[in-house]
Parts: sequence; structure tokens; C-alpha cells
Amino acid sequence: MAGRPRGVDDAVLLRHTAEVMGQVGPGGFTLAAVARAAGVVPATLVQRFGSKRGLLLALARGSAEAADGRYERLRASYASPLAALRALAEETSAPMATPESFANHLAFLCMDLADPELHEHALSVHRAQGRAIARLLDAALEQGELRADADPARLARSVQAVIAGTGLTWALDREGDLPQRLREELADLLSPHVTTKTEES
Repeated sequence: MAGRPRGVDDAVLLRHTAEVMGQVGPGGFTLAAVARAAGVVPATLVQRFGSKRGLLLALARGSAEAADGRYERLRASYASPLAALRALAEETSAPMATPESFANHLAFLCMDLADPELHEHALSVHRAQGRAIARLLDAALEQGELRADADPARLARSVQAVIAGTGLTWALDREGDLPQRLREELADLLSPHVTTKTEES
């Protein structure tokens, strides 16, 4: 028996889901809103994902599955591990380009923290990000971008905290744009640990 035509790929539907989350927050998030953004009817989302919760779980699972592949992709794109680290920080914050979208995504994170199943996926993404940061810092040490006495494991925890905290601080004070703030905060954190060669490049 032949399978039914899929039409719009699930990946496209999930991308629109993330965009709508940033635009409307939990209060305005509906299958109808996602369907409008994706150019499909709500029944398509019901057929694919079952419910609004099913759609959110599918997005959470997909984010967790994609997170571990981020290191390989960024490492292949940058000769400098520290440049790849900056790109990782900016990529992580890309869906939250405005204070309003940051607030909306933060509201969804609060939902994740209260829901055991969603929390499991959110934690998987968090841990994958931590592994990517640690591997990039290890590579930076091996390539001489970090001083020999740097501790990549401890730095990785601080970098992850800076990425999370910078977004919240920026959303409150609204000074500049988030990518620039992330670059500045990471530079301040890493400056005691980078080599002269890195500082001059």
C-alpha cells in the first residue's frame, strides 16, 4: 500500500512552529497560527502531530537530535575553534533577535521546566550545547588559541552561563543587538585565557 503524499516536509512545519513561538508566545500559540505561517490547513498539523502538545514535543525532539550535530558542522566551517564558538553562541540566540521574541521563547522554556517530557528534551539540548562548547575549547587549546594553563572544562561551564545570561540581561537593558553583546561578553570572559596570537588575529 502506497503511503500518502507528505506535501510540506515536517522540518518545514517545525521551522514555522519555532518562528510562531517567538512571535506570539504561549498565549497566542495555536495550531491555526502555525498552519497560517506554514501555508497549510490545521488538519495537516493534526494528522502529522496529533495536537498542539504533540507539535511542541516533535519540535523539542528535533532540536535535541540536531544539537549534537552542531559541533561537527561549525567545526568544519571555521579554521579557528574560537570563531566557531562565537558562531555557536550567535546561532543559539538567532531565534531571539528582539526582546519580545526572547520573552516569548523564555515563556516556552518555563513551560519546558514544568513539564517532565518537555524538560527531558530541553535538558538534552542544553547538554549537547555544553558538549559542543567543551569540544571547541579543547580544540582551541590544542591549536594554541588558548593558553596552556587554561581549563577548558571549567571555561565551558562559564561560556554556557554567559550565553544564557547575556540574553536575559540584553532583553532587560536593550542596549545594542544580541549578537554583538554575545561577542563582547565572550571576549571579556576568554580574554585572560587567549594567547597573544589569538588576540592579534
